[in-house]
Amino acid sequence: MSATYRALASVVMLIGFYVVALLQLAAVAALGVWLFGHTNGIVTGKLLLPLVVALGAVAVGLWRAIRTKNEPAPGLIVTEREAPGLWATVRELAAAVGTRAPDEIRLVPEVNAAVAEQSRLLGLVGGRRTLYVGLPLLQAMRTDQLRSVLAHELGHYSGNHTRLGAVAYRGRLAIAETLERISPRNPIGWVFKGYSRLYLMVDNAASRRQELEADRSSVLLAGPDAAASALRTLPALDAAWGFFMRRYVEPGWSAELVPDDLFGGFGQLLQARRDEITELRENAADPEPSPWDTHPPIGVRVAAMAALPAGTVAPDERPAALLLADIATAGRQLQGIVVDHGRRQALPWAQFIAAAVAAGVQQQADSIYRAAGRFTGVTGPGLTTVLDLVSSGRLGEFAEQFFSDATRKEASVRFAGPMETLLDNAAVRSGQAHWQLSWSGPAQLVGPDGQPWDLAEIAKLAVAPQTLDVALARLAELGIDPSGATVVEDRVSGRDADLIGGLANIKVDGREHDVLILDRGLVFIVDPGKASQGEKRLQAMVGSVPIAELATRHTFLPYEEIVSVSVIREVPLKAELTLHGGRVVALQELMASEFLEKQSRNTLLQVFRRITD
Repeated sequence: MSATYRALASVVMLIGFYVVALLQLAAVAALGVWLFGHTNGIVTGKLLLPLVVALGAVAVGLWRAIRTKNEPAPGLIVTEREAPGLWATVRELAAAVGTRAPDEIRLVPEVNAAVAEQSRLLGLVGGRRTLYVGLPLLQAMRTDQLRSVLAHELGHYSGNHTRLGAVAYRGRLAIAETLERISPRNPIGWVFKGYSRLYLMVDNAASRRQELEADRSSVLLAGPDAAASALRTLPALDAAWGFFMRRYVEPGWSAELVPDDLFGGFGQLLQARRDEITELRENAADPEPSPWDTHPPIGVRVAAMAALPAGTVAPDERPAALLLADIATAGRQLQGIVVDHGRRQALPWAQFIAAAVAAGVQQQADSIYRAAGRFTGVTGPGLTTVLDLVSSGRLGEFAEQFFSDATRKEASVRFAGPMETLLDNAAVRSGQAHWQLSWSGPAQLVGPDGQPWDLAEIAKLAVAPQTLDVALARLAELGIDPSGATVVEDRVSGRDADLIGGLANIKVDGREHDVLILDRGLVFIVDPGKASQGEKRLQAMVGSVPIAELATRHTFLPYEEIVSVSVIREVPLKAELTLHGGRVVALQELMASEFLEKQSRNTLLQVFRRITD
């Protein structure tokens, strides 16, 4: 009944979206007749053109939604030979809930499972069924927990929830396509935006009811304990996957590297941090419910499960990985499908981490070396440049820029922290040490014998002129040559920078530019084009060209090259940026300026405050 309701609601709401469009078209036509009778044709055209353009966007959005196919998500299709246990379990559960088994099972990289059906005639006729199973679930869950997840997904089939997938998908797509083509300043866009919020509220409410219906199958076929524990495991596992990607994968990815066994590494992390993941699962707090959620809060679902009839199901604590013939091979095959390595070098995990951490430490060292180069005027600065500042008693003067709340003497002492980074970098550059992988904690710097090296004490000696010789002697004993540690990237680039905002048609030194705000600096694009197309131009540009390439093609100003910022006026923005060397760059927002997203001006002001502070 819920599926029928949601299908009917989706169709009615989608029809209503275009009824609203027709009513507005009639209103625009009536307005046009009235204007033509009271003004000349030119004035009428200027007033009606934006409204007609907006209504044209409705037709384009509908046409694209109708033509777009809801293609299966990329993943590794597994046959019964590669996943005998998984297929047997799925068929058993499908029969138990009274539905047809999926036609294919795809392993995907997400911490999730899902079902889809390529139905026809607005869901009246069933089609090819696909079951998506996240490989991380197979790596982390017990067999009974995964049975609960699979039973839930198959419960969507038995409840005919997937039949309306195409309708709901096309409805959301049609509305999104329409809104994308209407300027936020167009009054017709306000009407459609309000209607789209209503559509999503209705559709999401139906989706939440369906999730509770599908939970019945989980409890019946896996038992309430397995069903509840599986639900509690999902957010903890999702957090572990996010941590794995941020801490272990992304630093190497930024250094043009890739692990040769991505999912194998995640499996190692799960084993090493089992207690932490258990604690996450047990202490996770439910977020506040929202009408925009497609799923009820986990606490609500677990409470509802307790009231459901449960079958007699024995616990099965075997690893869910046993449902695949060879999960390690499956992981490597899935990586080959879903990860575009590009030109990145694939390395075993130990080498990958060693190279990734070394690259990150080099980046930190480069930032200090560049500052030393600006301070001293030395070309190709390195560790010896900084040590010369210590020897001459000028370290405190140099270090003030890193510790704005400290006196010169205090800054000199506190520079022991950055100095340790420089010494770690020098140790690796000298070939005497490397970074060792640890799945249970941060990577460690180890020497030739594999024992940890802690250069913090030497760093403390190296920041004072009276103990500098002792520090140099200890470095020599370890085989560390300071002269070999020099700047690699003599200027910050846009490589792997993140886009955090953008402003169109901003005057920079009196000439119009588009300005992209990155987390590392500003990209200035001179003479960008018509002011009325600024937002769309920015969106098209950042959607089609990599950020690093845009920073290379156009003028890139790293934040570290800005000495100070004077904000003359916040709205509309007017500011002056003073660079090292004394050059001043003037920025001025115009009446015709547009934003990549509405908070872009505030984002830029926050960047300016960080520079000033």
